[in-house]
Amino acid sequence: MKLIFSLMLFFTSTTLFANEPVVVGQKDKAFTVKEVEISVGDTVRFLNEDDFFHNVFSLSDAALFDLGSFPKGEHRDIQFDAAGEVEVECAIHPSMKMVIHVKE
Repeated sequence: MKLIFSLMLFFTSTTLFANEPVVVGQKDKAFTVKEVEISVGDTVRFLNEDDFFHNVFSLSDAALFDLGSFPKGEHRDIQFDAAGEVEVECAIHPSMKMVIHVKE
């Protein structure tokens, strides 16, 4: 019985304290913010609000990723597991750049 109660408490607490993603829009061929500060373990959601495709990628040491191309209304999430500065770009629109500051 104690085991069941402990498991219920664990799952309830992890659900209650789960962080919501930080939303960064893509609008008018630009990220909606130039910089954002998050903590290790946080998730950033990239939401395409334009009528055309966008791509999100980073070649930074702190986070190397390519979320691929996606159309209006869709989003891609990425969780950051290491501290550092993450430069983010759009492969389709080279002028689209932003920085994510991932803190401990």
